[in-house]
This record gives sequence, C-alpha cells and structure tokens, in this order.
Amino acid sequence: MSIGNLISEIDAEIVRLEEARALLAGASSAAAKKRGRPAGAVKVVKAAAKPAKAAKKAKRTLSPEGRARISAAAKARWAAKKKAAKK
Repeated sequence: MSIGNLISEIDAEIVRLEEARALLAGASSAAAKKRGRPAGAVKVVKAAAKPAKAAKKAKRTLSPEGRARISAAAKARWAAKKKAAKK
C-alpha cells in the first residue's frame, strides 16, 4: 500500500468520525441551546429604542387623621395580642 492510499483512507475515516460526532453532538446541543434572541437579530436604533415616558402618577399622601387611625388600630391589635399571650 502506498502512502497516498493510506492518507486517503485516514482522511475518509476522519470524515466518517466527524459526521458521527456531529450527529451525536446535535442530539445533546438541542437542549444546550442559548435562550433568547440571537445576537444581532434586531438592529437597535438608539433614538427609536426609548419609548415615550408615561405620565407619572401623583404620590398619594396620608392625612394626619388617617395616620392616627392606623396607629390606633395597630396599637389595639398589639395590645390584644399581648393580652392573649399572657393567658
């Protein structure tokens, strides 16, 4: 057998092994694919990328009377809890 024939047979065997590896790796690579949009799939235009700002809702404020009612209710709740714990 000449060296040329040996090299061509080795090359053919390498091609077969690479095809087999590709088939085996293809079965496991489906589960290992990256999630999300592929890089470069969408061209981002900086000026158009920013959406218009939505109007901010006004902060809600609590009146002093409302705050006093909440405080009294919390104190009554804790007093009842402490009283129940003593029994």
